[in-house]
Amino acid sequence: MTESIDLARMRVVPLRRPGLWVASAVGAVAFVLLAVSVWRNPNIDHAAIAHYQFAPAILAGLRTTLLIALASELVGLVLGTLLAVGLMSDSWVLRMGSRLYVWLLRGTPLLVQIIVWGNLALLFPHLGPFSTNAVLTPFVASIVALGLNEGAYMAEVVRAGLLSVDRGQYEASTALGMRRGLALRRIILPQALRVIVPPAGNQFISLLKATSLVSVIAGGDLLTAAENISSANLRTIELMLVATFWYLLVTTVASAGQHLLERRLGRAHRSLHEST
Repeated sequence: MTESIDLARMRVVPLRRPGLWVASAVGAVAFVLLAVSVWRNPNIDHAAIAHYQFAPAILAGLRTTLLIALASELVGLVLGTLLAVGLMSDSWVLRMGSRLYVWLLRGTPLLVQIIVWGNLALLFPHLGPFSTNAVLTPFVASIVALGLNEGAYMAEVVRAGLLSVDRGQYEASTALGMRRGLALRRIILPQALRVIVPPAGNQFISLLKATSLVSVIAGGDLLTAAENISSANLRTIELMLVATFWYLLVTTVASAGQHLLERRLGRAHRSLHEST
């Protein structure tokens, strides 16, 4: 007879992976050596870094960066949701219009789009009775350019989330007499959030860093403030290190928030399945 195996008494031995440990150690040592060499570089003025780290101009630029990122993300979320619905619409006109928008905005460099919006007055000196430069200030142009570009990417993110919801949910909603818009808000989108949040969070983190591109139109962001100071005192590397610190800080906070939101949505999804 075959001897029975007592799985409860078996000891699980983790697989040894010496190559991974060696590679990790080499990478850690290389990173530390690089950081130390940069920090000890005699061409870097550490006093200037400490002086400008919390300078009013830098903090004002940081605040503008956060405002641009949040406003652009809001525009991108709303526009991306509308475009996603258009991409899945039964109307040929809505589908083609949405596809054309996504193709155009994703197919052209973001920097080019920012420059175009920042210099729109060269094409249209007036928007109705108002001067284009008075309406489309660098701050507004930054939000418009980043928001419209973000909407093109969020359209695919939201569309993937909507497609992840079982078709039966749509049918059940219509069987209950719900209109398409109501079913989308009450039934479909809440379930699609679990799929939408991870890539949407990654998009927002990328957007935070992409705000630095608006410095080409003097958008008043963090990089613009750092460049303005460095152009006066010629401490370019020091001011870039100051800006790098703040970019790392805000993206780290955003990543932590994304992780917590994903965990919460995951727990809610598991509780829903356990209750059913």
